[in-house]
Amino acid sequence: MRERIVEVKLSALTTIESPPAAPGLAKDLQVLTKLRLNTFVLITTLFGFFLGASESGGMSGNWWLLLHTLIGTAACAFGSAAFNQLMEIEDDARMKRTSDRPLPSRRMSVLKAFGIGWGLAAFGVIHLAAKVNAEAAVLAAATIAIYVFVYTPMKKWHSTNTLVGAIPGAIPPLIGWVGAGGDWSAWGGWFLFGLLFFWQLPHFVAISWMCREEYEEAGYQMWSNGDVTGKKTSVLFVVFSICLMALVAAGAATGLFPWWVAVGHTLLVIYLMRPILTYRASGERAPMRKAFLGTLLYLPLTLVGLAFAWS
Repeated sequence: MRERIVEVKLSALTTIESPPAAPGLAKDLQVLTKLRLNTFVLITTLFGFFLGASESGGMSGNWWLLLHTLIGTAACAFGSAAFNQLMEIEDDARMKRTSDRPLPSRRMSVLKAFGIGWGLAAFGVIHLAAKVNAEAAVLAAATIAIYVFVYTPMKKWHSTNTLVGAIPGAIPPLIGWVGAGGDWSAWGGWFLFGLLFFWQLPHFVAISWMCREEYEEAGYQMWSNGDVTGKKTSVLFVVFSICLMALVAAGAATGLFPWWVAVGHTLLVIYLMRPILTYRASGERAPMRKAFLGTLLYLPLTLVGLAFAWS
């Protein structure tokens, strides 16, 4: 009986002290390529393609072209995510939420990650050039270049990196637009670029404030640094939200969609700003978290509304 008790206790102790199993290769590849985040890239590319097709004759016969556009854009997005993490291994290791990524945790070699990143990025650009058009390929290449060689190093030396980082994040719907045959210089395509650009700004200032201690420790220069009360972040959130409202109003004024869309959009944005307007400079995390979740709700609601109302 005593031996049985000792055996049970040892079993329980082993269970408690056993380290969690390391993620498998499939999970590491998902993290390296930022699969969940880049799902938004594909959704916005898809949205831009449908609207670009509506401007150039409709979707008839364009389904294979859509597939090639999504494949090429996805490969470019996955490749740039891998390069981003290659450049931030030491910084990721300092932050709790990123320290378990495959590179800082040493589960994946730098050489393997570089090969994956280079292969995906090169394939994506070449695929777009061969199967879609040169405009889509050039935009995808520009996205990779800005994200990897401008935005990523800029995070260490200037807080305006958030503005620069919003540029590659806003290009995917424009890739979809030109991929479908839309004129790259048309107002409709650049409206989509502006919508994604201004949406990212309140979205990311909310994230940066909630993670400000980790960003500061890693040496990132963010607008939220030192903003303990959240006053500066709240002001930025409201300013960028107003820019979103002004952009959609401009879209209605130029005939992209009816005015009721702009009115409904304005009411939606004001509703999403309520946590910030009510609890500004309180230093509490809950209102900022609500505002952040509101930005996640905003994007699909707005895209679906525009899809139905676009002239």
